[in-house]
Amino acid sequence: MFSILLQAAAGSSYMQFIPLIGIIVVFYFFMIRPQQKKAKDQKKFIDEVKKGDDVVTIGGIYGRVAEIEGDTISLEVERGGRIKMSKSAISMETTKSIFGKK
Repeated sequence: MFSILLQAAAGSSYMQFIPLIGIIVVFYFFMIRPQQKKAKDQKKFIDEVKKGDDVVTIGGIYGRVAEIEGDTISLEVERGGRIKMSKSAISMETTKSIFGKK
């Protein structure tokens, strides 16, 4: 009789982990996976930026890519005015919404 009670108690402890596992799975598919996809798309967008493209930076600076040197770019913000910054400062979402790039 005592062993039956122990087995019942052990079985119910495993059942307590099922909701926790469900929460982890939902969290992965609704939070982590979309964030990884967004980061992958941002990296692809930055790698495809070329000279002459109109872009917007994360800080809200509008400009045209004048030069690309490794991980840095020079933006022409007005005639003759250039700013040198990191490629990672380019905002994919803002650039696409304003200039309609694919």
